[in-house]
Amino acid sequence: MSDELGGPDFDAAVVYAIPMRTRFRGITVREGMLIPGPLGWGEFCAFPEYDDREAAHWLATAVEQVSAGWPEPVRDRVPVNCIVPAVGPERAREIVAASGCRTAKVKVADHPGSLAEDLDRVAATREALGPGGAIRVDANAVWDVATAIEHIARIDRAAGGLEYVEQPCRTISELAEVRRKVTVRIAADESIRRAEDPLRVAVAGAADVAVLKCTPLGGVRRALRVAAAAGLPCIVSSALETSVGLAAQIRLAATLPELDLACGLDTLSLLTGDTVTDSLRPVDGYLPVPPAPPAPDPALVDRYRHPDPERERWWRHRLDRVSALLPDR
Repeated sequence: MSDELGGPDFDAAVVYAIPMRTRFRGITVREGMLIPGPLGWGEFCAFPEYDDREAAHWLATAVEQVSAGWPEPVRDRVPVNCIVPAVGPERAREIVAASGCRTAKVKVADHPGSLAEDLDRVAATREALGPGGAIRVDANAVWDVATAIEHIARIDRAAGGLEYVEQPCRTISELAEVRRKVTVRIAADESIRRAEDPLRVAVAGAADVAVLKCTPLGGVRRALRVAAAAGLPCIVSSALETSVGLAAQIRLAATLPELDLACGLDTLSLLTGDTVTDSLRPVDGYLPVPPAPPAPDPALVDRYRHPDPERERWWRHRLDRVSALLPDR
């Protein structure tokens, strides 16, 4: 696509780098690009380990945002969970107590031998939430089947009951086997957004909940089709975007026909800064649905512009390669 055709202006893209408050998903700095277009700004922030073809879905989300817009929402606010990274129990209590959320997503399996820390973390989260709150945990696909079965049982007890476990194993067949042998619900994340056919997750009986991330799925419209194909209760989770990209995730959550579970969209709490003045942060456990993508603030863009010229060149070369893979190119 080109700016002359009413698409994004790739030449005007800005590369940012924002430090994380705590190491999350193995990174300490979040990098990405802000891209302008006729309908505002979008964000391209595919993680560096993703190849160009997979990153093209992330770029397609930004293109949709700045060129086509989004479907109309069916709700004006979205319930969210707070996020408890791999921190100690005291910090976990502080995060939950300050969040205003009644659902907490707790990171587990951060490193080999982490089970004792995981148990302390979820127990502290339960103390802070009280008996009426919901706790879900995310293992990011690092367990094998036997480990998942054992650890889920122990974490479930420490949590005083889990809402679900997100992506305990890597493959769909492994998820299905774990699901048959545990009483806790299983949610699929990577198995949906990185699968050729998301319907396989439901057909295989591999999950009770589908975690959707519209950024790696290719946009709000494609994510809605994935939700319909999966045929499971859905939540929406972010991909660690700034407010510019997070707006698309919120719009997806606001557009789903049904939304009975809190979404994982309070991820700006993991960053030390943002690219917009009025960040998309929850109030009393809910995020308001923005009518349009927020525009980056020039002063904040300057503050978080990537300081490493070599790294900026890396992102610009990547954008050139990935944009060539979009359908209209």
